[in-house]
Parts: sequence; C-alpha cells; structure tokens
Amino acid sequence: MHAEFGEINLVTPAERSLRVELMPLVEGGKIRLLPHDGWLTKREWFTETVGNTPPFRMDKFYQRVRKETGVLMQDGKPMGGKYSFDAENRLPWKGDPPAQRELFFGVDEIDNTVMRLVTEEFAHHPGNCDLSKVPTTLEQHNKALKWGMANMEFFGPYEDAMSSKSRYLFHSKLAISVNLHRLSPQQIVDSALATNAPINSVEGFFRQMIWREYVKHVHDVTDGFRTLEVYDEHAREPNFLEQNNPLPAAYWGAKTGLNCLDEVVSSVMDEGWTHHIPRLMILSNFASLLDINPRQLTTWFHEAFIDAYDWVVEPNVLGMGTYSLGSAMMTKPYVSGTPYINKMSDYCKNCKFNPKKDCKVSNLYWAFLERHKESFNGNIRMAMPLRSLAKRSDEKKAQDVVAYEEILSALTEGREYSCGQLRLTH
Repeated sequence: MHAEFGEINLVTPAERSLRVELMPLVEGGKIRLLPHDGWLTKREWFTETVGNTPPFRMDKFYQRVRKETGVLMQDGKPMGGKYSFDAENRLPWKGDPPAQRELFFGVDEIDNTVMRLVTEEFAHHPGNCDLSKVPTTLEQHNKALKWGMANMEFFGPYEDAMSSKSRYLFHSKLAISVNLHRLSPQQIVDSALATNAPINSVEGFFRQMIWREYVKHVHDVTDGFRTLEVYDEHAREPNFLEQNNPLPAAYWGAKTGLNCLDEVVSSVMDEGWTHHIPRLMILSNFASLLDINPRQLTTWFHEAFIDAYDWVVEPNVLGMGTYSLGSAMMTKPYVSGTPYINKMSDYCKNCKFNPKKDCKVSNLYWAFLERHKESFNGNIRMAMPLRSLAKRSDEKKAQDVVAYEEILSALTEGREYSCGQLRLTH
C-alpha cells in the first residue's frame, strides 16, 4: 500500500500500546501522525502547572483549564466564588427525585450480526452482548447526549450515590461515547453548559471531563508509569503495596454473598459499564482490601468495560482505584469499610449480612491497614486512621485477620462467603 499510495496520514492514537506498535512504520516514513482533536486541553497547561514528575495533583491543572477556557469563569474569577463544589455533591439517593428512565437503542441488522457473532464465537465467555444498551450509530450517540443532559440537574448532588434501583441515577453514561471518540469532548461540554442545571452539577460534570484529560496527560508524560520508581519493568506493573493475590472469579460473576460486590459486577457483566463510584468504592475497594494484584485488576477493567483504553484504565485503576503508584497520583488509598457503602448505597438493605451486626467489610478495612501500616508511616492523610488502628484491641485485630482470610478463601475458591468458615487461631 505504501509503495502505491506513499506515506499514510493517521491521527495519533490515544493509546500508548498502539503508538508503540506503529512506531517502526512512523520512523520508516510509511505513516505520518497527525494531531488528535479528541481533547480539550494542551500538554503545556499540564506540564506548566503539574510538571513531568510526581507527585501529580489535579487542582492546579483544573484551575489553569478553567482560566484558559473561561468555562464557569466571570471577570477572571470562578462563578459561585470557588472552583469546586465537590463538598456539596455527596448526597445518598433515597429514591427522590426519581432517577432518569433507562435508555435503550434500536438494533439494526449490523448490530444483530455483531451480537450473533459474539454469542456464537464467545459462548463460554462471561457477560452479555446486548447492543440495545449501547449507542452504535452517530444518531444514537447524539440521543445518548440528549439523555445525559436531561440528567444534569441532579447529577451533582447525587454523583457519589449508588443504588440497586438504578444503575445510572443521574450519570450521563457518556464515557463510552467520548472515549470511543464518537462524540467530541467539546460538544459534550457545550451541551452541559447550555443546560439550566445548577452550578454544582455543571461544575462537577466539567471536572469529570477534565479528570479525563488529566489522567491522559499523567499517563503520557510517564510513558504509562514506566518512568516512575515504583514501576517494576520485569513484572510490567507498579505495585507499591506488593499485593499479589489473584483476581477472584467474583469479578466474572461468581456470587460472593456480599450484595454490594455482586450487584456491581452483575451490572458490569450486563452492560460493560458502571459509573465512577462503583468502579472506585466497590470494585477497586474490594480488590485493595483483599490485596488483589493491581495489574490483574487493571486487566479485568480492560476486558470488562466498553470504553477501556490504557490511558484511561491504568491511571484510574493503578493510580487511584488502588494505591499501586504510592503517592504519585493520590495522597492516600481510596479504601472504606461498611459505613461508607451503607451510607452511599442501598446495597446493604438486600444483603444477607447486616451492616451494623455481621458485615465484615470494615474488618477487611482494618486488616488492610494493619498489613500495610508501615507503608503509610509519615503520610499525614493516614495519620488519623493509623491512630485509630493503634487503639484497636488485639482481639478485634485477630477478628479482622479471620474475616480477611475467610473472605479471601471463599472468593478465591469461587464460592459464597459465610461467617465462621475458619477457626480463630490468633
């Protein structure tokens, strides 16, 4: 083809893996890379405010983007008097206001052909192939955009909420469209700004869009984290806490008896998507608490989610969802026990374990801190939980260990967890 048509023009791939694969052709003059217009921000905005080396923090970059773009700015100052309304956006959802109706798309012959192929060729693979839940045409992506904007009014207050009654609540589900580059981020931002939604919702949505840009920059300037000291080139992974347990079958749909985890995994298996809080505070949280190997978890996200690329999955899982990068991206690990899950979701109401009596997720939390406390010495953000850990009785710490061993054993063996499976030996 090159001999007949000459140098081929190609938009620079967003993902590092494809850029590496194509580099010999680029260096050989067979492919010429052109700028990718699927982004809102410039690299120099990132490097001039965040830098090329860790620690990477978003705040200064986000403020720079607001000033450069003028989004939600007035006379050089943030509208509403502050850059972030995150503190106002942490409400649990109790059923009111009603969640947006579920969105379905028409299925054409091409969709049916794809679904038949997937069903026949990958019959033994987990998950479902239902393209009525995913936009596949430009018209459908624009329909998804309109649906997402209709959710905007209540997005902010409830963006951290989770519910078994609604997988979406007020989330737009537009990560699929923008990460696949079927809709441009500028088109999505313009649509959000054109709504009559309150500023905390619009600002929260815009910050999510800039987080997408931020993690892309972090991934690029570190060559997929390969320039970081914590990266193990031999293992091809960063693993600050040296977590090496295998990913359990629960992440592919084996029931655990822990309703929060089972609900979220079922959602992913059904749709190849869930919003950012179940990703962070259920899927990644359980993996962290059980010392699951972070690369195995990252690979699962690659395989399970429709919008998965290295630049989005690796920073979000390795850098935020787990603490495998250490403090390079996050000041502390995002881990929680039973109270957070019970407060921010309704999963506990339909679980066989009572959140105030016999749920062991908090035991997993304390066991995690005990195992890794040396790694958090000197971390100001971890000082308070470590002081609480120091006051925890030896008897409770022994119970924490048993809960960890029982749950890890059950999930590793692909069976449901039941209390009292192991004898207390500590």
